[in-house]
Amino acid sequence: MRNRQLSFAVVLSLLLAGCGGATSDAGESKPSAGSKGTVNLAINPWVGYEANADVLAYLLEHKLGYTVAKKNLKEEISWQGFETGEVDAIVENWGHDDLKKTYIDEKKVAVSAGLTGNTGVIGWYVPQWMVDQYPDITDWKNLGKYADLFKTSESGGKGQLLDGDPSYVTNDEALVTNLKLNYKVVYSGSEAALIKAAQQATAQKKPLLFYFYEPQWLFAKEKYVRVKLPAYTAGCDADPKKVACDYPDYPLDKIVSKKFADTGGAAYELIKNFKWTNDDQNLVSDYLTNQGLDADHAAEKWVAEHESTWKPWIPAGS
Repeated sequence: MRNRQLSFAVVLSLLLAGCGGATSDAGESKPSAGSKGTVNLAINPWVGYEANADVLAYLLEHKLGYTVAKKNLKEEISWQGFETGEVDAIVENWGHDDLKKTYIDEKKVAVSAGLTGNTGVIGWYVPQWMVDQYPDITDWKNLGKYADLFKTSESGGKGQLLDGDPSYVTNDEALVTNLKLNYKVVYSGSEAALIKAAQQATAQKKPLLFYFYEPQWLFAKEKYVRVKLPAYTAGCDADPKKVACDYPDYPLDKIVSKKFADTGGAAYELIKNFKWTNDDQNLVSDYLTNQGLDADHAAEKWVAEHESTWKPWIPAGS
């Protein structure tokens, strides 16, 4: 998830996470006996990212013989890890042109490792039942007359626009201001809380306007409709404070440290070769979220069922 505007909550989270350098809860990881070495994967806080990382970790460990250290980090902090040496790879990156400029172009401590094959979509959504009852609610120009429906105890008398983890750094606060909407952005705090709110909105027919994104397994389970915002045009989001347009589609990519690209051998080649579809990611996300599988077993199940997809990722001679 990305945006160029850092909210106060985001800045605070960065400070708490340690702006002096990347930190994680993973601790130091040493390669196990016989391992070819340790690969440090950043784990950003949404299940689609975890699906990418879990499958790659499984293949690195079980097919190539590496040890994998997973490090739970916010997006921006993950990029700092390229400079400190704590992170070898980010395996789902949403845009972040500003960070690419800093860490790839200027500091030269990171490089692109190609696309993941997934297209990222960010937008505002309402449950299908609201569209059935209020057909014109999917046009942002009509949101004003429905603001009362979305009032909550946290929205200060305005309609609530529910966002997820503050570190997703959305455009939503600027959009609400610049489109002159009588709404307030409220952060649920996590992807899990956002999904729970969406499910309750459908099951209990509770009004909900919320920030959401694809790839996302929930769209295969329940229907949500995207609200039409002013069309995105190149450069319309150049000034974070003046954004008044929809989000673009994001070709999601992988970023690795320059050192890992130069010395990572087969591990780097595997990550560079990794490419799958939104359906692949959503399937693993469903294993993790709804079928009670842990990371290793979810990846193992997908790998067992999709050899023709991952086999070409394995470097020749490995």
